[in-house]
Amino acid sequence: MKKLVIAYSGGLDTSYCAVSLSKAGYEVYAISVNTGGFTEEEINNIESNAYKMGVSTYKNIDAVTSYYNKVIKYLIFGNVLKNNTYPLSVSAERIIQVIEIVEYAKSINAKYIAHGSTGAGNDQVRFDMIFQTLAPEIEIITPIRDNKLSRQEEIDYLKANGIDMSWEKAKYSVNKGLWGTSVGGEETLTSEKPLPDSAYPSQLKHAEPEKVTLTFLKGELVAVNGVENNPEVNIEVLNSLASAYAIGRDIHVGDTIVGIKGRVGFEAAAALIIIKAHHLLEKHTLTKWQLQHKEYLASFYGMHLHEGQYLDPVMRNIEAFLESSQATVSGDVKVTLKPYHFSLDGISSNHDLMNAKFGSYGEENKGWTADEAKGFIKILGNQNKIYHQVNSEL
Repeated sequence: MKKLVIAYSGGLDTSYCAVSLSKAGYEVYAISVNTGGFTEEEINNIESNAYKMGVSTYKNIDAVTSYYNKVIKYLIFGNVLKNNTYPLSVSAERIIQVIEIVEYAKSINAKYIAHGSTGAGNDQVRFDMIFQTLAPEIEIITPIRDNKLSRQEEIDYLKANGIDMSWEKAKYSVNKGLWGTSVGGEETLTSEKPLPDSAYPSQLKHAEPEKVTLTFLKGELVAVNGVENNPEVNIEVLNSLASAYAIGRDIHVGDTIVGIKGRVGFEAAAALIIIKAHHLLEKHTLTKWQLQHKEYLASFYGMHLHEGQYLDPVMRNIEAFLESSQATVSGDVKVTLKPYHFSLDGISSNHDLMNAKFGSYGEENKGWTADEAKGFIKILGNQNKIYHQVNSEL
């Protein structure tokens, strides 16, 4: 039989692919990659359903730690928010999922890889580009895209082949991962409507403000409220605390890889708090030139990641810069959680450049004399003075 690996989520599209490809004579290996979105019960249900679709084997790969080390760490270092809004919750995890799938396919000498993407979204680009780059010898098969199948055609096919499960489309499509949860619904298909509160997975449970201390070591979150753990665990701990306040809700509007505008709701309490807290710590511990150059390089990093360009060597170059910039980004950040929002109260760090012994801004100067200040200002303004005198008639 022809050995084929399928990126399997258990939804309608990948179920159709599993059944149709099994019946077409492929030996189907179904793979799910956990980047923080699966419970043990959900994994067991997906596995059970996969075998009903005729797959030969099912495997769930735990890639949470890999996801943090390869991607999330650098999104934090760069304070990456696409369009100043979205922490790349879904697009970031897709990259790791695809890499894990193609590595597994190569390990079992599969000749084919399949995925359930349509021809209208971003994921088809991310999947195909990485498959083609890492395993050009493996053929990519995409039944939904190639046959332009409608949802009803897929359902009818599955029913005709004895797979009569509940395929009613949920009112809201929810994709949960370590770095946030995306939420899509009829409101996000147009430009004017917000998502209702009920569409978000976390509801408000706490009303009284709560203080939280986040400890960073060279840019990585190493402790929450003094309890040390691996950064990926700390992200989950913080998300549990903050989601009880319904923090991190928003709607992202952006440009898709295929050239159309897209709109999606998301909930990313931990991601938004960590990025903002980390950025505050950086503003105290980095020079103005480090902050300036980090900003545009991080923006490029987020854009390339979103566009599926993770494997371009420029990404490793930017990662090296971002990591080197974190040498002094260590200390505590105080955060107050409140219903639907949070505030950053302040930081403490041995590397805080706002050090009183050099003076207090607007209050006291300890580093230079009045005459030195006058000379500095005169030379600093020299270029503007020359330009305006030479071009006084403009």
